[in-house]
Amino acid sequence: MDRRRVFVSGLGLISPLGNDVSVAFDRLYAGDVAVRRVTSDSGMPGSDAIVAPAVYHVDGSVPRVKARLMARATQMAVLSAGTALEAAGLGSREEWAGEAGVYIGSGLGGSEILEEHYRRYFASRRSRAATIAMIMANGPACHVSMEYGITGPSLSYSLACVSSAVALGEGFRAIRDGYLHTVVAGGAEAQLNEGTVGAWMGLGALASEHADGPEATSRPFDAGRTGMVLGEGAAVLILESEESLSARGGDALVEIVGFGMSSDAHNLTEPLEEGQVMAMRRALADAALDARDIGYVNAHATGTPAGDRVEWNAIKTTFGAHAETLPVSSSKGAHGHLVGATGAMEAVWTALALHRGRIPPTANLTHPDPDCPLDCVPLVGREVEGLRFALSNSFAFGGTNAALVFARV
Repeated sequence: MDRRRVFVSGLGLISPLGNDVSVAFDRLYAGDVAVRRVTSDSGMPGSDAIVAPAVYHVDGSVPRVKARLMARATQMAVLSAGTALEAAGLGSREEWAGEAGVYIGSGLGGSEILEEHYRRYFASRRSRAATIAMIMANGPACHVSMEYGITGPSLSYSLACVSSAVALGEGFRAIRDGYLHTVVAGGAEAQLNEGTVGAWMGLGALASEHADGPEATSRPFDAGRTGMVLGEGAAVLILESEESLSARGGDALVEIVGFGMSSDAHNLTEPLEEGQVMAMRRALADAALDARDIGYVNAHATGTPAGDRVEWNAIKTTFGAHAETLPVSSSKGAHGHLVGATGAMEAVWTALALHRGRIPPTANLTHPDPDCPLDCVPLVGREVEGLRFALSNSFAFGGTNAALVFARV
């Protein structure tokens, strides 16, 4: 079977850095940080924690009659998909929708709905009729399908922190191998409610507030990092075959050329260098590229002491001597860890880095860890001429690893 080329033709997001794709990337590139302390009386998601809330309020953006059946993550997915479709020139329901698919990742689905249900049920033994429909992890995918009349496969991926990266990779394969011509792919996550944030605190994975304040708390690759900061949001990319794009006269932003996955088969929460190396090497092989062809790596680096060091070792092993001059950055210093949505959000940043020739920085990287001696693009972005290929990493609890390779067009 001939392998078809797969392009990204539209982007959409709702993020802690804003909901306009171009403006959000400009803020990221400038080193802006959207992490803050949220108190229980603020009216914002989260509760007395340092988090990165999305710039989204349930205020009528989704019609009330529909919103009553959508959790927060689902609403953000539907709106991000609409923005991406419009950007791609596919805003109206045309023939493309019947031969297209929806591939969306989410870690927990409607976690705030589940928390609300338990509070109500244990207080009064009553619950909302829509509770089950709203907590399902496939809510984002099915509502995107219904909202935009997409009658091809509607698939949901729940693989913790790699959920949306795998959604993108599987959507890429579906088009490349001839099963679909268009895929609406991405992820959505909204875990900033009291119970879920508390569970993350109990795990011991969240960062302690930095001496310089909440904004300085998410610190990938920094010697002073103490853990991750939770964020929320949604990101959607429109994937199209070359034939589809050409037939309608559409424009491509970047091309997806490779996807690789692996499983550590090792430990539920402890990352493994060998598994990460395997995912990156499989992505490079899938793209038929040498490690030296990659000009930028968007790292998964969450700011945990062990995780960032393992990823650095994996990058060093994968890229060898090339790693000494290879720009590597993590956007999580700016917007936290979006869990199931993070792979898609970072794919947006990687695509724009290639399209614009601008590598986003690692925010809060003031004291680089001597055990991670990479070029981590500290504090502010960097213009790069001739950037042709970039790789985006996503690694998850459970030991699932994924890597995507993008090419400039």
